[in-house]
Amino acid sequence: MKTTIGRLLEEKASEHPDKDAIVFEGRRMTYKELNEEAERLAYSLKKRGIGKGDKVALWLTNHPEWVVAWFAIPKIGAVVVPTDPWYKSSEIEYMFSDSDTKAVITTDKAGRYRFLQILEEVGPSLDKLHTVILLDGSSEKLPTISYKDAIDGGKGWEKDEEYIKSKEDTAPEDVTFILYTSGTTGKPKGVMLNHHQILKNAHDTGEILQTTPEDKLIIPVPFSHCFGNVLSITLMINFGGTMIPMEEFSPRKALQLVEREGATMIHGVPTMFIRELELLKKVKFDTSSLRTGIMAGSACPVETMQSVINDMGCNVSIVYGLTEASPSVTMTRFDDSVQDRVETVGRVLPDQEIKIVNDEGDEVPEGETGELLVKGYNVMDGYYKKPEATAETIEYGWLHTGDLAEMDERGYVKIVGRKKDMVIVGGFNVYPREIEEFLIEHPSIREVAVVGVPDKDLGEVVVAAVILFEGAEMTPQDVVDFLYGKVASAKVPRYVEIGEELPQSGRGKVQKFKLRDTLINKVKKEEIDKLVPSEVKRKKG
Repeated sequence: MKTTIGRLLEEKASEHPDKDAIVFEGRRMTYKELNEEAERLAYSLKKRGIGKGDKVALWLTNHPEWVVAWFAIPKIGAVVVPTDPWYKSSEIEYMFSDSDTKAVITTDKAGRYRFLQILEEVGPSLDKLHTVILLDGSSEKLPTISYKDAIDGGKGWEKDEEYIKSKEDTAPEDVTFILYTSGTTGKPKGVMLNHHQILKNAHDTGEILQTTPEDKLIIPVPFSHCFGNVLSITLMINFGGTMIPMEEFSPRKALQLVEREGATMIHGVPTMFIRELELLKKVKFDTSSLRTGIMAGSACPVETMQSVINDMGCNVSIVYGLTEASPSVTMTRFDDSVQDRVETVGRVLPDQEIKIVNDEGDEVPEGETGELLVKGYNVMDGYYKKPEATAETIEYGWLHTGDLAEMDERGYVKIVGRKKDMVIVGGFNVYPREIEEFLIEHPSIREVAVVGVPDKDLGEVVVAAVILFEGAEMTPQDVVDFLYGKVASAKVPRYVEIGEELPQSGRGKVQKFKLRDTLINKVKKEEIDKLVPSEVKRKKG
C-alpha cells in the first residue's frame, strides 16, 4: 500500500513507541520521541511559511536532527534538499540558488566543516532563503532561529486543523527529494524523487536483506547520499529497526559500536570494510552479532569479500544503483557465491526492468557489453528545472545509467566501465568536468584534462593533466594548492602531470582513455609524485 515518508514514521511510532529508533553518542531516541520531534519541526516550518513544494536544505553531518528533519519536511509536503557537509561556498551557492531553497537546517561547525561561515559568505546572493535553523551558534547576518526554539515553537501541532490538513494533502506521488548529482558536462543536476519511489526502493532492498525490527544498523555513510538517507534511514524505519549513525567514519569506532550495541547490520564502501578488517587483525572485537549489510560505491576485491564473511561474520550484499533510480537497481543475494558477489552486482530488484543496449539502442546478446538501462517505478521524476537533460536521460521510460555492463543468462549484471568519466574517491562521486572548469580559470593554464587512476586506499583518486601557456610557470603542487579549499577534498588531484600536449582525436577531442592508460603506468612506475595540499603538509608537520 502506497504511503508517504511522514506517515510511515507515524505508523512505526504507533507500532514501536518505546523502541530505540536512533542511538548516537550516548543519546537514545525512541520511535515515539522521533515522531513527536518531527511533528514539532514540521509545524514550526509551516508557521514560517514553508509549505507544499517548498525546498528545505539539510546541511549537517550524520546527527539525529538530520533524521528528524528527513521525516519532518515531507510531513507538510515540502521537499528535502540533502547537501554534502564537505561542500564549499561555490557549490552551496549554486545548489541553494538552483533549487530555490527557502530554508536550511544546519549548524555553526562540526569538526573540520564551517557551515555557518560559508552560509554567511553566500547568504546575500540567496534571495529566496528566509529561514536558517541552527543546531548551534548564531548569526547577525542571516535570518536564524535556534533548533531548540523551532522545536519548542512546534508544540500544539495536533490541535491545528490547517497543519493536519497540510499533512493529509501530501500524496505518495509528490516530489519530496532533490539531490544534486553532477554529470560529466555542465553544472550539477537536481534529481527529483517522490515518496513512493524512495519508500518502495528502501523496502525492497530491506526485504532482500531480510531486515526485521530486531536489526540494529551501523551507518558510517553520509546521510546526504542515497546510501545514507534511502538505504539506511528509510530502510530501517520501514522495518522498525534501530539506526546507529556515525558522524565520521573510524574503523575502531565502528567496531566498538558493533560490540557495544550488538549491531546486526553494517553498511559501507569497500574501503571502510578493508580498514575494519585491517584493525581486526590487530585488535579483537566481538562482531558475532553481525548478520548482514550493504557494500556499495566501488568494486570489492575477492579477499575483502571473503574476509568480511569469514572474519567479521557479515553476509553482506553488493548493491548497484544511482540516485536517478531511487537508488537500488541490482543486488546480490545471501546465497550467491563469493565469485558472483565480487564479479557482478547481482540481479535486478522487484518491479524493475533492465536491459543492455548498444549505441543504436538495440539490446546486445548475453555476455556482450553495452549501456545499462533501467525502467520501473524507481526511475526519477526528472531533473529539477532541466527538461532537456531529463529528456536526454530518460527515453520511453528507460533511464540511461551511463554505465557499461554485461548480463549473463542468469540475469547477473557485471559493470565493466563508465560511459561517463566519473571517478569514485573513497565512495564519493567526483566528476572530472567540474574540476576541469575550476582549473581552466587559472591564468597560467591553457588546457586541462582530469581522469581517475586506481588507489590502494581510496579505490580511485583524481589525476590532472595540465598544459600551461607559453612562458607560464606552475608546479604540480601549485595546481593542488589552487584547488584546495575551493572544492571538496575528494576532488583535489592527488597527482598532477604538467606536459606539452594532451592526446587528441582527429576532431580535436581529448582521448581520455589514452591519457588514463599513460597516467596509470606513470603512477605504477612512480614516475609521478603523489601530492597533498601544502596546508595539510604544514598541519601534519
